Amino acid sequence: MTRRRATVVLHWLVLTLLLLALAAGLESAALNAAFGLAGLAMVALALVFGLMNGPGPKLDGALRAAHPWLSRGMYALLAWASASTLAAALGTTLPGPSPRDLMVTLFAASALHAIFHLWRHTALGDGALRRMTPKSLHGML
Repeated sequence: MTRRRATVVLHWLVLTLLLLALAAGLESAALNAAFGLAGLAMVALALVFGLMNGPGPKLDGALRAAHPWLSRGMYALLAWASASTLAAALGTTLPGPSPRDLMVTLFAASALHAIFHLWRHTALGDGALRRMTPKSLHGML
């Protein structure tokens, strides 16, 4: 499996598991453990091989300067939420916000992340959505 394919699969798997875990609550230890493991796998992939994203040639100004830091922030939040949720699934807790609060925060940040990339794809026309969608869906973009 290529790095791109692994990142795309983990990206959508983490989103799906986040939504399911939020809906199920902390009662489903298996679902929360799956979210935690998938999130940490995505973070580990980025730490080992680096981030696959970039601001793109059409993004400029303050957004271009902020882009790498916002990406790092998203990965940091994903790591924190995943570790906290996995710890809760294993019967322990980490200091700080509850796993549910971190998951809700991650969901809100993910919604902003999606809106930003939809804007990039439509307003700037830089193909931002093609990076993380499976190739079978590129015809719809």
